[in-house]
Amino acid sequence: MNIEQDKKMDFKDVLIRPKRSTLSSRKQVSLERTFTFRNSGNTWTGVPVIAANMDGVGVPTMASALTKHQMMTCLTKHNDFGDWANLLDGDDAEQIKHLTAISVGTKLDAWEEAKKIIQSFDLQWVCVDVANGYSEHFADFIKRVRQDLPKINLIAGNVVTADMTQELILAGADVVKVGIGPGSVCTTRIKTGVGYPQLSAILECADAAHGLGGHVIGDGGCTCPGDVAKAFAAGADFVMLGGMLAGHQEGGGEIIERIYHSDQLDPETLEPLIEKKDFIQFYGMSSDTAMNKHSGGVAHYRASEGRTLEVPFKGSVNATVLDILGGVRSTCTYVGASKLKYLGKCTTFVKVNNQFNASLLK
Repeated sequence: MNIEQDKKMDFKDVLIRPKRSTLSSRKQVSLERTFTFRNSGNTWTGVPVIAANMDGVGVPTMASALTKHQMMTCLTKHNDFGDWANLLDGDDAEQIKHLTAISVGTKLDAWEEAKKIIQSFDLQWVCVDVANGYSEHFADFIKRVRQDLPKINLIAGNVVTADMTQELILAGADVVKVGIGPGSVCTTRIKTGVGYPQLSAILECADAAHGLGGHVIGDGGCTCPGDVAKAFAAGADFVMLGGMLAGHQEGGGEIIERIYHSDQLDPETLEPLIEKKDFIQFYGMSSDTAMNKHSGGVAHYRASEGRTLEVPFKGSVNATVLDILGGVRSTCTYVGASKLKYLGKCTTFVKVNNQFNASLLK
């Protein structure tokens, strides 16, 4: 048994210290990044925020909406040939291919099916996604994908340590997905006791990846635009969002109406007013809900590692996207970063006991 003595950090454990800036407006900040990937050799330009490959988030309608903001989407593993055909049936097909990834696990039959879709539509991105990226089998599978499709932009994950980040990049990954347990509907840390505070995971994995010419995605743990900014400041090249993009009309899903007794009283009857609120179901992809939907139930040898929630219905995702991107631009103005690429170099984190006054949020 080993114990690491230095304390690891999450987003809530730090704030970004402001610095003198020559910027007078958020309009002066560019969030666009351009990357050339180590193994595919391709160059990509866009806003490096990604919708997670989760039901209600990584769906074709969300991809169409986020493309307008130059943002990416990882579609879930459960989108078939027909879904891709419908998504790419339009004048913006090339832009969608530039900004959308197909997801797959490590089963060979699923990979052969995904490969047909990739080759049929000349897709540019594939995300090989498993909960535990530490198996020898996973690294071997990444080598196979790279061998089969040398020019594909390859995302692989999830891991949280420098050594495995390096191994996946050397195996053929262009971008390593970082995060075990930080998501709002993930219960891995509760069920298994395994995980790593997300800010420290990004700091360490980004440092390892960049030394090899690779890139990382901070996947999970962001609850507000400030967390997205902290992930970029810690070295994440991309930030993947699930919960922050859940509950929008572009994610699909049935709207659930709930009826509550309001705190307000009817002035005539003095009875509590009835209040109606709309919600949408949101769940982890290792939850009972997801496995019942996609896998015929939870296998006898495993446990559910996700929860199911009802999140408030938020309408169009456009307002949420503008809020997130506006928050990151504002972060850049506080530290003098005219481009998102400079944010990490301009950032000094300060450790805190409390990051904001939550008295009115209770």
